[in-house]
Amino acid sequence: MTVPVLRAFAKQYPDVKITVVSRPFFKPFFDDIPNLSFFEFDEQKYKGFFGLIKLFNDLKPLQVDAFADLHDVLRSKVIRTLFALSGKKTASVDKGRQGKKELIFKQLPTMFERHAEVLKQFGFPIDLSNPSFPPKQNLDSETTNLTGTKTQNWIGIAPFAQYDSKVYPLDLLRKVIDELSKNTNYKIFLFGSKKEIETLDSLSKGSENVINIAGKIKFRQELQLISNLDIMLSMDSGNAHIAAMLGIKVITLWGATHPFTGFLPFNQTMGTVLVSDREKFPKLPTSVYGNKKVEGYEDAMRTIAPEMVVSKIKKILEK
Repeated sequence: MTVPVLRAFAKQYPDVKITVVSRPFFKPFFDDIPNLSFFEFDEQKYKGFFGLIKLFNDLKPLQVDAFADLHDVLRSKVIRTLFALSGKKTASVDKGRQGKKELIFKQLPTMFERHAEVLKQFGFPIDLSNPSFPPKQNLDSETTNLTGTKTQNWIGIAPFAQYDSKVYPLDLLRKVIDELSKNTNYKIFLFGSKKEIETLDSLSKGSENVINIAGKIKFRQELQLISNLDIMLSMDSGNAHIAAMLGIKVITLWGATHPFTGFLPFNQTMGTVLVSDREKFPKLPTSVYGNKKVEGYEDAMRTIAPEMVVSKIKKILEK
């Protein structure tokens, strides 16, 4: 969720150099952003307090003028404090933890707005209202051998999330996939991790225009494929944000969580959202991240009918 903000920052302030410090896995997210370099955070090399001291010393040669903490957790707080003690400007994201903890049903600021506020503290206000996105990426031969040449509408489906309370029931998802696959002008790609391959295989079985991507191409190739989708159907999960940061229209399904807590994917609207029925389940959202279970709410997502999902996808593709 930092990517769209930093892309806008780099475009609006081209004379500012940005260094992102994060795990190596996330480096491909930032490849296309100008004036941005990536510093890989090695979890073993920088483990523990003394590891963070080493990280700070390794960052000092960059001669940064300001340190923006977009995470606000213990490790980033340590680095932020060390930069502050060395005389550098620092600012940190306000995650609105109290507002989220109260789970009052009102629209909270988005994480994009919260990230932009951090950079505003350094004198760099950012306009996120007219975003730019990277161009659709070329697919290599290994990927096109799997996908074929694009002659149809390409639909991505990411059925999983970190917590079960955010996962659409697979029997209902099967109905969505079966209905979409009847349209020969659609080609459907299923995204997931290696541990989910067997389930995804079962969802793609029997349909020539449904392809399980999991475990068949590398992560960077998955990003290239996602950039060529016409639409992504996702849970409240990372795949939704990856597609959104690449400029893809994303339909999200929400169970225990709700987009009002600030995690609606970038540049999407409530018109691309399907939420569980709050009349039948008035305590929703029961969790900010989906990690809390409430008795009697296990079937909340079943109030999102497969017909509603299919209809939403078709209407957006028709536009």
